[in-house]
Amino acid sequence: MRHRVVPAVLITLLVVIHAQLWFGRGSLSNVAQLRTALNEQNQQNLLAVQRNNQLEAEVRDLKEGLDMVEEQARRELGMIKANEIYVQISR
Repeated sequence: MRHRVVPAVLITLLVVIHAQLWFGRGSLSNVAQLRTALNEQNQQNLLAVQRNNQLEAEVRDLKEGLDMVEEQARRELGMIKANEIYVQISR
């Protein structure tokens, strides 16, 4: 009788371990689903980073563009801001 108990316990443990592998929290199908979800999230993150970079470039262009327009208006048209005093030095 004792010789049959040990193999029965080992077989039971083996069945439990295999059940966890195929149907448990860390099962192969669960890991595959998580990998798919991770890949999708990484793609969404990449798109968000690209969009953020594009918006950052647009903001930078707008800021620099306005500075260039203001500089050109000051140089070519002699424009000044409110409460500024314009002094022209001729050479």
